[in-house]
Amino acid sequence: MESTVRIIVTPSVTLLPAETPGSVVVGGSHAAIFTVYLSARGGARAAIQHDAGIGLDQAGVSGLAWAEKLGMAVAAVAANSARSGDGDDMMRRGILSRVNKIAAACGVTAGMTCRDAAERLRNAPLPHTPPEPRDETRFVYQQADGERRGIVCVDSVALATAQDKGQVLAAGSHAALPSADYVARVGPILSLCNDASMGIENAGIASLPVLDRAGIAAAAVSSMTARIGDGRSTLLDGVISALNREAELLGGEIGMKALDLARLAAAK
Repeated sequence: MESTVRIIVTPSVTLLPAETPGSVVVGGSHAAIFTVYLSARGGARAAIQHDAGIGLDQAGVSGLAWAEKLGMAVAAVAANSARSGDGDDMMRRGILSRVNKIAAACGVTAGMTCRDAAERLRNAPLPHTPPEPRDETRFVYQQADGERRGIVCVDSVALATAQDKGQVLAAGSHAALPSADYVARVGPILSLCNDASMGIENAGIASLPVLDRAGIAAAAVSSMTARIGDGRSTLLDGVISALNREAELLGGEIGMKALDLARLAAAK
């Protein structure tokens, strides 16, 4: 008998539709805790997200174990198999790198195609516990003498607001294509995100040239230096691995500490 459970494919789990409850989500967001929380909060039965290269402290897949507490099946697609920020590409050619225990009980394994895994997860049990609301993780870094602009950290670029216009924004999000829309909407002087290990076709930094054309300085920190999904780590631990021309004009260089670049921008 054919399953009636939907498979919802989206570039980002910040964009989940109203019909998400009870569905299987295939989303281009990383699989750290905050973004897996968004899938759970949306009522998904199960989720497949991007491993973002896994990165420092295995942050790119930290949401898998967290979701087990909810009774939710979650798996992650390898960064070298499909583009981050692109759910359609994950379904087309993604290969799983990690699965949690609940997904494994559904017959989902590392090495399986994303498409096959999504089909199997249609039979996943509904989570037995709803997620507790997570406080908005927003942190304003203390300004130094001579800094005219604020430096704001958010765990997801989707949490940035109009009050961040003209400020320095350090986000835990990957710098893949979906982040460009959020950043452009806000208009910071500088955007700092995670490179999600860059991954196949450098998808993890695909937003940088888009923001360059919009006149917004943007840089990415190496996923091996900062925990993806953690805006403070982006700012305080991150080392720049890629940047656009506008960020170079601010004095940015590959290998620079993210905080040093942030302070240059804050002084403008």
